Amino acid sequence: MLKGVFPVEKFNTIPTPFYYYDVDLLQETLDFAKTEADKYSFHLHYAVKANANPRILSIISGYGMGADCVSGGEIQAALDAGFPAQKIVFAGVGKADWEINLGLDHDIFCFNIESAAELAIINELATAKGKIASIALRINPEVDAHTHIKITTGMKENKFGINLSMVGQVLEELKTLKNVRLIGIHSHIGSQITDMSAFRNLAIRFNEIQDELEEMGVVVEHINFGGGLGVDYYHPNHIPTPAFDNYFAVFHKLLRIRPGQQVHFEPGRSITAQCGSLISKVLYIKEGEVKKFAILDAGFTELLRPAMYDAYHRMENISNDDPVEIYDVVGPICESSDVFGKDVELNKAHRGDLIALRSAGAYGEVMASQYNCRSLPKAYFSDTL
Repeated sequence: MLKGVFPVEKFNTIPTPFYYYDVDLLQETLDFAKTEADKYSFHLHYAVKANANPRILSIISGYGMGADCVSGGEIQAALDAGFPAQKIVFAGVGKADWEINLGLDHDIFCFNIESAAELAIINELATAKGKIASIALRINPEVDAHTHIKITTGMKENKFGINLSMVGQVLEELKTLKNVRLIGIHSHIGSQITDMSAFRNLAIRFNEIQDELEEMGVVVEHINFGGGLGVDYYHPNHIPTPAFDNYFAVFHKLLRIRPGQQVHFEPGRSITAQCGSLISKVLYIKEGEVKKFAILDAGFTELLRPAMYDAYHRMENISNDDPVEIYDVVGPICESSDVFGKDVELNKAHRGDLIALRSAGAYGEVMASQYNCRSLPKAYFSDTL
């Protein structure tokens, strides 16, 4: 079984579970993403929700990227990590007043507006501060992302964004508001998208949307396609970086960019997923009547995706090269959903063996909880271990 390369001897001295980040791979991914985006002068804003570890944020900010934030806490984390306020985009369907005020106080680049009600509140708060808030309308383009239902976000039945049929109404309201300035339109159709046809459809739909806006006399300076590019959870060793080249080329080829218009993207998972692993220890091998269980000391408190999305993560026994056996790999949490995978092939597992749950650099550490009064795990980095 092909495995990732891990410093197992050093791991044996560290209490499990913990997160491990390959800094070289993170930098390689950032180099690739930036090189491909720069070919077309596209702007990148890292989606902080994927991984908000301060060291990870600091490394990413060093590449000159902006930040895509969905809470006041994320805005502050981005500022603390060195992201310029002028490159911070604030999205989210439920922005609290204090979060909006934080963005206004720092003069962030843009608020992505998700409803007419939110637009009125941002105008009200900006008026109180004597400021003009730059905004983009988040539009639901009705493009099927061909991804998991729980991470599809661009359809009219989703809670996010403004439906196409309601854009004209919002534009009319905008005319009455003096302390907001429309600078762009935005969309995010979903996450973990590997079918490029979804992005082709999105680019074509944006051409149509822009044509319709121009008929209403609206031309925007910025268009923002959000994120959504998927990673290969099945083959992290063979395909460690996502297809940024194909992704950006789709928009370059199909998008009709207006003169002077700037194009933005908000990658998150595609930047950090593959560089991170959750390292756990086998507590017990439980022999059932019809199943053999490998019970780990990590659970959905450390990696929620399998329980929440039925998500697949490759698992590797990095302690030995014994013949492969079949296990249900589970955690210690007192919930039946605390299962990382069923019928998983692992080199024969023994008590104390280390199991690497791969591609955990996105929506791993950032979603960790203290359910069952568990302690939050520590993070370690390849260049400082």
